[in-house]
Amino acid sequence: QVQLVESGGGLVQPGGSLRLSCAVSRSDFSVWTMGWYRQPPGKQRELVAHITASRSTNYLESVKGRFTISRDNAKKTVYLQMNSLKPEDTAVYYCNVPTSPLSWSQGTQVTVSS
Repeated sequence: QVQLVESGGGLVQPGGSLRLSCAVSRSDFSVWTMGWYRQPPGKQRELVAHITASRSTNYLESVKGRFTISRDNAKKTVYLQMNSLKPEDTAVYYCNVPTSPLSWSQGTQVTVSS
C-alpha cells in the first residue's frame, strides 16, 4: 500500500516561511502528477498546487507568487515552499495524486498567527 507522509508544518508569524515535504512510498513516483492540498478549519479541502511528471506546475490563485511546488524523484518526495504566509493560509496540508487520489494521510498542520 502506498504511503504519503507529510512533514514540515508548524506555527509561524505572518510574513514567515515554511517548507513542507511529502515522502511517497512508491517506485513509480516519477511518473505521477503530485499535488498539495489544504483544509482550513471548517472548510472543504482544496488543491493548492500540483506538479506533473515533466515538472509543469499550477497554483491556486491566492498562493501564486508565494508558494512553490517542486519534486525530487530520487528521494520520491514533493515539496511546498511557502513564503509570505498569511493567517488565511492556516490549514492542515496534505499531499496526494490529483488524477487518482490515494488514501489521505493525517497531513501536517500549518498555523499562521502572531
